[in-house]
Amino acid sequence: MNDQHPRPHTPTIDPEKCTGCGLCLTVCPDRTLSLLDGKAVVSGARCLACGHCRAICPAEAITVPGLEPEPVFQTFAADTLYLPPGQGDPAQLVRIMLSRRSCRNYTSRAPDPQLLEDLVRIGTCAPSGTNSQAWTFTILPHRSAVETLGNLVGAYFAKLNRLAANPLLRTTLSLMGKPALANYYRRYHATIAQGLREWKEQGCDRLFHGAPAAIIVGSRPGASCPAEDALLATQNILLAAHTLGLGSCLIGFAVAAMAKAPKIQRAIGIPADESIHAVIALGYPAEPYRRLTGRKPLTPRYFSG
Repeated sequence: MNDQHPRPHTPTIDPEKCTGCGLCLTVCPDRTLSLLDGKAVVSGARCLACGHCRAICPAEAITVPGLEPEPVFQTFAADTLYLPPGQGDPAQLVRIMLSRRSCRNYTSRAPDPQLLEDLVRIGTCAPSGTNSQAWTFTILPHRSAVETLGNLVGAYFAKLNRLAANPLLRTTLSLMGKPALANYYRRYHATIAQGLREWKEQGCDRLFHGAPAAIIVGSRPGASCPAEDALLATQNILLAAHTLGLGSCLIGFAVAAMAKAPKIQRAIGIPADESIHAVIALGYPAEPYRRLTGRKPLTPRYFSG
């Protein structure tokens, strides 16, 4: 865990409204607050900007500068009333989770950019380690932008395939204790080669599956657990996309290519110091599913020590 420096979001407490109940003290993860003469005051230098104090204050005496009260969405009206634990509908929540499927067939209709922006806002509703919120979101709003990224990723794998096709290179690296290229050749070379041929000769998109839009989820330096934060935000986007009428699919090959070839992300305007954790293909689905499917059996492990 990275040590977090003090942040410029120190709570502001209205002494006229504060009743001195002390609830804010009980939820402050950094113990930044204390009671003085029967009123809550800021006594510490650290603040996660989590907003717990604001959320729990019955007198509405606390504000946290720099934080929006709640996300503002453009394509739907959000219910911003707090939902206490146990008050939601778990059956409907699980229904959404089970109904959302990876989509590999899309119509040509591009999503409204406002809809894509709302998905990003929904992504930021996820938790993040030490409330760093250091995630980044890059929207590819139309098919030509997706194809630009697809061509860059395709060029990377075409080069990798040429290297992997060299048996002497594969063998030499394996003898040096570096079997990655040989493993790639065995698992992916033929499939990648076929996909590259279909894209070049037929315009068949085996990477993004013809999706007309995409969102790239990354992170800036400094977060305590950037990959986890980004993937939690990604899951929010996947589930929300389903409820908003969109299909989605995680494109792992694009993430792998951008990790090995940073020039790809620079070519589409992503700073070099950002790390990419997820690429989400998005669009209106052309897949008329009718029922839920199952999951592999799972036996949870218990530790009772």
